[in-house]
Amino acid sequence: WVNNTARVIEVIRDSLLLFGEALAATGDRFALYGFSSVRRDNVRFHLLKGFDERYDDRIRGRLAALKPGFYTRMGAAIRHAAAILSTRKTARRLLLILTDGKPNDLDRYEGRYGIEDTRMAIIEARRLGLTPFCVTIDEAAGDYLPHLFGAAGYVVVRDAAMLPRVLPDLYARLTENV
Repeated sequence: WVNNTARVIEVIRDSLLLFGEALAATGDRFALYGFSSVRRDNVRFHLLKGFDERYDDRIRGRLAALKPGFYTRMGAAIRHAAAILSTRKTARRLLLILTDGKPNDLDRYEGRYGIEDTRMAIIEARRLGLTPFCVTIDEAAGDYLPHLFGAAGYVVVRDAAMLPRVLPDLYARLTENV
Protein backbone atom coordinates (compact mmCIF):
# COMPACT_ATOMS: atom_id res chain seq x y z
CA TRP A 1 0.00 0.00 0.00
CA VAL A 2 1.11 3.54 -0.80
CA ASN A 3 -1.39 5.09 1.58
CA ASN A 4 -4.79 4.24 3.05
CA THR A 5 -6.51 4.41 -0.34
CA ALA A 6 -4.08 3.19 -3.02
CA ARG A 7 -1.89 0.17 -3.61
CA VAL A 8 1.46 0.40 -5.40
CA ILE A 9 0.08 -1.28 -8.53
CA GLU A 10 -2.73 1.28 -8.73
CA VAL A 11 -0.30 4.19 -8.56
CA ILE A 12 1.91 2.58 -11.20
CA ARG A 13 -1.12 1.89 -13.41
CA ASP A 14 -2.36 5.48 -13.10
CA SER A 15 1.16 6.74 -13.75
CA LEU A 16 1.48 4.68 -16.93
CA LEU A 17 -1.92 5.81 -18.17
CA LEU A 18 -1.02 9.47 -17.68
CA PHE A 19 2.50 8.96 -19.02
CA GLY A 20 1.10 7.25 -22.12
CA GLU A 21 -1.21 10.22 -22.72
CA ALA A 22 1.72 12.62 -22.35
CA LEU A 23 3.96 10.63 -24.69
CA ALA A 24 1.21 10.30 -27.28
CA ALA A 25 0.72 14.08 -27.18
CA THR A 26 4.44 14.66 -27.92
CA GLY A 27 4.31 12.51 -31.03
CA ASP A 28 7.33 10.55 -29.82
CA ARG A 29 7.31 6.86 -30.72
CA PHE A 30 7.29 4.69 -27.63
CA ALA A 31 6.54 1.23 -26.34
CA LEU A 32 5.47 0.03 -22.90
CA TYR A 33 6.15 -3.41 -21.44
CA GLY A 34 5.70 -5.07 -18.09
CA PHE A 35 7.47 -8.04 -16.59
CA SER A 36 7.52 -10.44 -13.67
CA SER A 37 9.22 -13.73 -12.98
CA VAL A 38 9.15 -16.98 -11.08
CA ARG A 39 12.68 -18.33 -11.44
CA ARG A 40 14.82 -18.09 -14.57
CA ASP A 41 12.67 -20.36 -16.74
CA ASN A 42 9.48 -18.35 -16.19
CA VAL A 43 10.13 -14.68 -16.97
CA ARG A 44 6.95 -13.03 -18.21
CA PHE A 45 7.37 -10.07 -20.54
CA HIS A 46 4.05 -8.37 -21.30
CA LEU A 47 3.31 -6.16 -24.28
CA LEU A 48 1.36 -3.13 -23.12
CA LYS A 49 2.00 -0.93 -26.17
CA GLY A 50 4.22 -1.69 -29.15
CA PHE A 51 6.17 0.96 -31.03
CA ASP A 52 3.91 0.65 -34.06
CA GLU A 53 0.63 0.77 -32.12
CA ARG A 54 -1.39 3.94 -31.63
CA TYR A 55 -2.04 4.92 -28.04
CA ASP A 56 -5.79 4.32 -27.94
CA ASP A 57 -8.51 2.69 -25.86
CA ARG A 58 -7.11 -0.77 -26.57
CA ILE A 59 -3.78 0.25 -25.03
CA ARG A 60 -5.52 2.02 -22.15
CA GLY A 61 -7.40 -1.24 -21.52
CA ARG A 62 -4.15 -3.20 -21.34
CA LEU A 63 -2.75 -0.69 -18.86
CA ALA A 64 -5.95 -0.70 -16.80
CA ALA A 65 -5.75 -4.50 -16.58
CA LEU A 66 -2.29 -4.47 -14.96
CA LYS A 67 -2.06 -6.68 -11.88
CA PRO A 68 0.79 -7.39 -9.49
CA GLY A 69 3.07 -10.14 -10.73
CA PHE A 70 5.55 -12.26 -8.89
CA TYR A 71 9.24 -11.42 -8.68
CA THR A 72 11.58 -8.91 -10.31
CA ARG A 73 14.20 -10.67 -12.44
CA MET A 74 15.24 -7.31 -13.81
CA GLY A 75 18.29 -8.38 -15.84
CA ALA A 76 16.25 -10.64 -18.12
CA ALA A 77 13.61 -7.96 -18.69
CA ILE A 78 16.24 -5.29 -19.43
CA ARG A 79 17.95 -7.58 -21.94
CA HIS A 80 14.69 -8.32 -23.73
CA ALA A 81 13.61 -4.67 -23.80
CA ALA A 82 17.11 -3.63 -24.94
CA ALA A 83 16.96 -6.10 -27.83
CA ILE A 84 13.66 -4.56 -28.96
CA LEU A 85 14.77 -0.95 -28.46
CA SER A 86 18.15 -1.47 -30.14
CA THR A 87 16.38 -2.07 -33.48
CA ARG A 88 14.83 1.42 -33.41
CA LYS A 89 16.60 4.00 -35.57
CA THR A 90 16.16 7.20 -33.56
CA ALA A 91 18.42 9.92 -32.18
CA ARG A 92 17.76 8.94 -28.57
CA ARG A 93 16.82 5.50 -27.34
CA LEU A 94 15.77 5.82 -23.74
CA LEU A 95 15.13 2.63 -21.77
CA LEU A 96 13.09 3.89 -18.84
CA ILE A 97 12.70 1.28 -16.10
CA LEU A 98 9.94 1.80 -13.54
CA THR A 99 10.21 -0.45 -10.50
CA ASP A 100 9.04 -0.78 -6.93
CA GLY A 101 11.99 -2.79 -5.66
CA LYS A 102 15.37 -4.38 -6.18
CA PRO A 103 16.05 -7.33 -8.47
CA ASN A 104 14.89 -10.56 -6.84
CA ASP A 105 13.40 -13.98 -7.48
CA LEU A 106 12.95 -17.29 -5.67
CA ASP A 107 16.21 -18.81 -6.79
CA ARG A 108 19.77 -17.50 -6.46
CA TYR A 109 18.67 -14.25 -8.09
CA GLU A 110 18.07 -12.86 -4.61
CA GLY A 111 20.88 -10.67 -3.27
CA ARG A 112 24.22 -10.09 -4.95
CA TYR A 113 23.59 -12.34 -7.95
CA GLY A 114 20.45 -10.42 -8.95
CA ILE A 115 22.19 -7.10 -8.50
CA GLU A 116 25.19 -8.11 -10.60
CA ASP A 117 23.09 -9.69 -13.35
CA THR A 118 21.02 -6.50 -13.58
CA ARG A 119 24.19 -4.39 -13.62
CA MET A 120 25.56 -6.47 -16.49
CA ALA A 121 22.28 -6.10 -18.41
CA ILE A 122 22.53 -2.31 -18.02
CA ILE A 123 26.14 -2.33 -19.26
CA GLU A 124 25.05 -4.43 -22.25
CA ALA A 125 22.21 -1.99 -22.99
CA ARG A 126 24.63 0.94 -22.94
CA ARG A 127 26.92 -0.93 -25.35
CA LEU A 128 23.94 -1.11 -27.72
CA GLY A 129 23.72 2.70 -27.62
CA LEU A 130 20.73 2.82 -25.27
CA THR A 131 20.26 5.12 -22.30
CA PRO A 132 18.94 3.09 -19.37
CA PHE A 133 17.36 5.16 -16.60
CA CYS A 134 15.54 3.85 -13.54
CA VAL A 135 12.61 5.36 -11.65
CA THR A 136 11.78 3.67 -8.38
CA ILE A 137 9.57 4.13 -5.37
CA ASP A 138 11.79 1.81 -3.29
CA GLU A 139 13.07 3.88 -0.38
CA ALA A 140 16.00 1.47 0.09
CA ALA A 141 17.13 1.98 -3.53
CA GLY A 142 20.06 4.14 -2.50
CA ASP A 143 21.71 0.92 -1.32
CA TYR A 144 21.88 -0.65 -4.78
CA LEU A 145 20.84 1.73 -7.61
CA PRO A 146 24.07 3.78 -7.69
CA HIS A 147 25.94 0.51 -8.31
CA LEU A 148 23.49 -0.49 -11.04
CA PHE A 149 22.83 2.77 -12.89
CA GLY A 150 25.49 5.23 -11.68
CA ALA A 151 24.84 8.39 -9.70
CA ALA A 152 22.91 10.13 -12.49
CA GLY A 153 21.11 7.08 -13.88
CA TYR A 154 18.16 6.85 -11.52
CA VAL A 155 15.70 8.76 -9.39
CA VAL A 156 13.92 7.70 -6.21
CA VAL A 157 10.38 9.01 -5.90
CA ARG A 158 9.93 9.21 -2.14
CA ASP A 159 6.18 9.81 -2.30
CA ALA A 160 4.74 7.16 -4.62
CA ALA A 161 1.55 9.19 -5.02
CA MET A 162 3.67 11.78 -6.90
CA LEU A 163 4.71 9.26 -9.57
CA PRO A 164 2.03 10.30 -12.11
CA ARG A 165 3.36 13.87 -12.00
CA VAL A 166 7.04 12.93 -11.91
CA LEU A 167 7.18 10.68 -15.01
CA PRO A 168 6.23 13.27 -17.69
CA ASP A 169 8.56 15.90 -16.21
CA LEU A 170 11.39 13.40 -15.95
CA TYR A 171 10.86 12.28 -19.55
CA ALA A 172 11.00 15.89 -20.73
CA ARG A 173 14.32 16.42 -18.93
CA LEU A 174 15.81 13.15 -20.20
CA THR A 175 14.90 13.86 -23.82
CA GLU A 176 15.60 17.58 -24.09
CA ASN A 177 18.24 18.60 -26.63
CA VAL A 178 17.56 15.62 -28.87
